[in-house]
Amino acid sequence: MLSLERAKELGLRAGANQLFNLLAHASKDNLIRIMRLAERLATTEHYREEIRWLCDLFQAGHPAGDLAMRLLHEAHPNVRRRLVNGLFLNNTFVGQKVREQVRQRYGFTPPWLMVISPSMRCNLRCYGCYAWEYSKREQLEPEVFARVLDEAEQLGICFITISGGEPFMYEPFLEMAEKHPQMVFQVYTNGTLIDEAMAKYLVRLGNVFPAISVEGLKEETDGRRGPGTFERICAAMQALRREGAVYGFSCTATSLNTEIITRPEFIDFWVEQGCYFGWFFTYIPIGRDPDLGLMQTPEQRDRLRQWTLEIRRTRPIFVADFWNDGHLTNGCMAGGRMYLQVNHRGDVEPCVFAHFAVDNIHDKSLAEALNSDFFRHIRSQIPYHENVLRPCMIIDNPWVLRQAVEKYGAYSTDNAGHSLLCELAADLDRYAQEWGKLADRAWAEGYEWAKEGGMLATGALDRAESEGSKVGAPTGE
Repeated sequence: MLSLERAKELGLRAGANQLFNLLAHASKDNLIRIMRLAERLATTEHYREEIRWLCDLFQAGHPAGDLAMRLLHEAHPNVRRRLVNGLFLNNTFVGQKVREQVRQRYGFTPPWLMVISPSMRCNLRCYGCYAWEYSKREQLEPEVFARVLDEAEQLGICFITISGGEPFMYEPFLEMAEKHPQMVFQVYTNGTLIDEAMAKYLVRLGNVFPAISVEGLKEETDGRRGPGTFERICAAMQALRREGAVYGFSCTATSLNTEIITRPEFIDFWVEQGCYFGWFFTYIPIGRDPDLGLMQTPEQRDRLRQWTLEIRRTRPIFVADFWNDGHLTNGCMAGGRMYLQVNHRGDVEPCVFAHFAVDNIHDKSLAEALNSDFFRHIRSQIPYHENVLRPCMIIDNPWVLRQAVEKYGAYSTDNAGHSLLCELAADLDRYAQEWGKLADRAWAEGYEWAKEGGMLATGALDRAESEGSKVGAPTGE
């Protein structure tokens, strides 16, 4: 006999699928009407606010409305169905209930996102890549990879990002994605292994969404990733577009490419290539031959901050800048607050760029690792600064990482972490101070809505965890 909660969940899924079938043929006006209905049916005030915010954008003629219509009309029906089930129902509604149950029982709130880098093997050799300090021979055993996904789902984590290395070189991945249809998998890939057959396979799965790495346009991308890479990326995107896949770009911002990626022709080109989303990552001096010269200057970083805001106002693509959008997340996401990483050896790292750990997934359950003193300490410090445009514990508040590593005896997972803690420490402190001046000026001149609470929905979870006690974590056994 079905429990009441299970019956509600099935009803929610059925209703959402019917609603989405209607949306697939809706005009923009009808889309707004349907979303107003969804606003009234939302289960929490937070979700009602988010839906209301989107409706207001669409009604005002914001480009986000054009992006939504494209998603409804151009994406393959299977992709749309998996996206709404995995990202919105499982991760947001159903997953939130599971995460709250974990908090009430064990005193910590699981994140909604998890990164797994099952292998560091790659078919390209890009300078500045953090993956190069890791072994290319080792990889996460398929049975361990499967267990981690199972444990994540039990904790209410249904949004999984696969990184590396080149994820499509890890053969078990797509099989695992097929076995977890309720999850959403975003894949950071160089795109060179995506052909017509792969595009068809990804659309058949429906729950795999590539984020293809670019460095700018042709000159910048081929300069870092090798001649011909840019053409292969464009071919991959066109194959994905023909099949109705949802995909985007990922770009590492450096001192060398900031000028090009902050030009209109950069973003307009990738919109024309069919990208639905784009991610900007500031270069961090880690991994193979860390180079402080590749870091954006504070002025360049501020230019990208302003340009990202402009893109969101004027282009039909969703973009985020993971170092300059701290106002959207109330600071750092790491330490299991909003995400964590499990690397190819099973080390549980607080951040994709913070290569330190105290636990390994071979010895601990995912829940135990999330509930470690190391992770709880990191979460307790967030936000590290009252100005959340200074969110990072590596380049904005580097003393936070140094203190946490020393206090809890965290080991370097790539055998290169000492450079952050020692050789580069003074330079990173100076960078943090210089960026802080610009960030404080930007914070004082704008972001009033963020200061008043805005979309900082994670604050409630942070308060709930700080009020909870650390009791025994579930072992997954």
